[in-house]
Amino acid sequence: MPSIITHPAVPLAIGFGLGPRIVSRRLLLAGVVASIVPDLDVYAEMFTSSIGHRGITHSLLFALLCGAFAAAVAPVLETRRAIALAFIFVATASHGILDAFTTGGPAVSFLWPWRVEGYFMPYRVIEVSPLGIARFFSERGLSVLASELRWVWTPALAVGAALYVLRR
Repeated sequence: MPSIITHPAVPLAIGFGLGPRIVSRRLLLAGVVASIVPDLDVYAEMFTSSIGHRGITHSLLFALLCGAFAAAVAPVLETRRAIALAFIFVATASHGILDAFTTGGPAVSFLWPWRVEGYFMPYRVIEVSPLGIARFFSERGLSVLASELRWVWTPALAVGAALYVLRR
């Protein structure tokens, strides 16, 4: 998986690109959280074997449910319901999409519950992040950050800049 530092790249790029009139600060913060939430399955896996990593919480259905919840609380997020639904759906779904580009870990169950098998992208270019803080701040962790900078942050910045230019 990309690191916890990198999963928010997608909602941050989209949010800054679209600007605060469309993506409020509260919605942007919710998007950052939504981009990280799918990895809570790692902790759920400790309590039950029926929830595997990159399973239920990495599915498009889970992303849609997160978006629906955001739409329900849209006034708190200082945005319209449709914007909350779309933004949080994309932020949550981006997690699984980025994971599917990594060089390790299990495949992503995008289509759960209709199909339980997992999928990877045809090009697996993002180095999988080591688990644990000590291992992350090592030579391997620096290699992962370099990979994420190249394959996630650079394209995200380009998308954010393009959205900003289009908005102007």
